Amino acid sequence: MHNLPQLADKFRTASMAYCARNNIEFTDDWILMKLQEEVGELFQAWLMKTGRARDKGHTKQVLEEQLAAETADALGMIMVFISSQNIDINKYIEKKWNFKPNE
Repeated sequence: MHNLPQLADKFRTASMAYCARNNIEFTDDWILMKLQEEVGELFQAWLMKTGRARDKGHTKQVLEEQLAAETADALGMIMVFISSQNIDINKYIEKKWNFKPNE
């Protein structure tokens, strides 16, 4: 768990670069809106993979890859939020999930 803050900072740096390239203001509101967008895309990929939405002619392998990619995007935006809010994520994972330090 100890590498999570560094990973969060890497995601934040990448997200800030994305915003700069696309002339988007990197704000706390944008981060949460982007997180919501990514969770929606993850949900859509899940529905397609589980046969509850059109698969758009994609193979099972493509649907699995889309689900994995959207999961990575949602996780990335969670990590951006963690970094932007200076959340001690290790502390709260240990507290909320009853993990012992260094497990």
